[in-house]
Amino acid sequence: MQDDNLKISIFKNAIGKVFTALRNPDKTSLNKLSLEYELNKGSISRIERGLYDCQLSTAWKLAEANGIKFSEFAKLLEEELGKNFTFIDL
Repeated sequence: MQDDNLKISIFKNAIGKVFTALRNPDKTSLNKLSLEYELNKGSISRIERGLYDCQLSTAWKLAEANGIKFSEFAKLLEEELGKNFTFIDL
């Protein structure tokens, strides 16, 4: 059984990996993303590095800013986390 803090850390890191892959740093800078979509540059950076547990509304905005629907982001996140990831152990 995984510890809750470990699960949250795994989840935040997976979100960061997905958003980093979507953003393509060679094409879109954090500055551009933050200015064009009114998102906080520091928050985006912390999310991408897995240091910040972002709000659902922020994740939704980031998905749209990267040209995908939130449902597509959720599928990518599930793939990154793997089939066996759960927050609640039953």
